[in-house]
Amino acid sequence: MTQISSTHDSVPLTSRTSLIRLRGVGLTYPSGHAPGQTNEVLRNVDLEVGERDFVCVIGSSGCGKTSLLRIMAGYVQPTRGAVTLVGQAHTQPNAEVGVVFQQPNLFPWLTVEGNVEFGLKMKGVARVDRRRQVKQYLEMVGLRDSAQLLPYQLSGGMKQRVAIARALAANPKIILMDEPFAALDAISRETMQLNLKQIWEQTHKSIFFITHDVEEALLLATRIMVMYPNPGRIVKEMVNPFAHELGHYSTSQVRSSKAFVEMREYLISGIRGSYQHQ
Repeated sequence: MTQISSTHDSVPLTSRTSLIRLRGVGLTYPSGHAPGQTNEVLRNVDLEVGERDFVCVIGSSGCGKTSLLRIMAGYVQPTRGAVTLVGQAHTQPNAEVGVVFQQPNLFPWLTVEGNVEFGLKMKGVARVDRRRQVKQYLEMVGLRDSAQLLPYQLSGGMKQRVAIARALAANPKIILMDEPFAALDAISRETMQLNLKQIWEQTHKSIFFITHDVEEALLLATRIMVMYPNPGRIVKEMVNPFAHELGHYSTSQVRSSKAFVEMREYLISGIRGSYQHQ
């Protein structure tokens, strides 16, 4: 394998167009324990996702990753700071932002085809165009022959493929993913990682991906962000030196390289808090 070196330093966003931008974002909830007490979930988050980015956010449980994603989706309004989508204020769900959760949340009474088609139907897309797009995205996620199956007939990995196809069919500028492969077995997870990487390369969509798995971030991301808890904040951002390795080498080759092992350990130590002492 090609030897890859890394300085582990933070780097700025490239000059590509910014799609979502957060500036000074904070989120505070009433604690519920006593009147006037609050729980600060996020503090002073600055973040940008640009065109064709694949950004992975890693961090321990409870560091605010999902709250951050919900703000980016427009589901939750920050207590402080500003969020923009392609330069405009982003304060509510928007068709330009797709979301894939850990649970696929498919309509159980609709077929695979029907689930992917649903959003297009709600948008008033003509039937012939809907069917063409559904076929395109089902082929992309490898479910062309499963179009008429119902969700109960699908494996966990297949259900997530449907959820990804449904998000793609709406043609958003960016897709937010909240640990979409966390519930899958190791083999299914690796297959989904490869499939998602191929989809990203084919569609040029921007992806913002939350994961607990450091190796998953290193295999998928173009940029990696590390979050700390209490309150949640981004403490490290870096370009992933392995961004283009998956596909050129097998997963096992990438994972076994000295550079990969060193980077994995560096990120794990960061999640444990070592960056605070640098």
